[in-house]
Amino acid sequence: MKQVSNLLSRAPTMPAPLALPLGLIPSAAHSAAMAKFLNRLFAPELADGELDFLEGQVMLVRVSDARIRIRLTLEGGRLKAVSGNRAEDLSIEGSVYDFLLLATRREDADTLFFNRRLRLGGSTELGLYVKNFLDGLELEGRLGPLLKVMNGATSFIGRFGR
Repeated sequence: MKQVSNLLSRAPTMPAPLALPLGLIPSAAHSAAMAKFLNRLFAPELADGELDFLEGQVMLVRVSDARIRIRLTLEGGRLKAVSGNRAEDLSIEGSVYDFLLLATRREDADTLFFNRRLRLGGSTELGLYVKNFLDGLELEGRLGPLLKVMNGATSFIGRFGR
């Protein structure tokens, strides 16, 4: 339990010199890049229809300290970037650090939501589908060296973030 309190006792944010350039990139570019990455990462799950709950739904992932907004939907069995003014059915907001804690499995989604480090908006039902999908994933083998990079970034931000 001590580890949890250490990770969640403060809310480090991405150092401003690193966050600034990310915020200058248009949301459409962030969304398109993330859709491409996630289509590769989740290829088996997409093929099995495990993400069908996102069909026609718009999900916004907002990374507050990096000023990144990623808007995604599922169309034809593939994740796609969403552009335009279409409203989000689900939004998930947090800092780079909090999303890295989730991605590297240093913290689970329930703890991050309970401590209000990740905030959910919109459809609670859709949010539960996303959370349950992420909880059931075994990505360590698929991420390979990227997992090491993400762990390093988590430690860096945890040490040097504001």
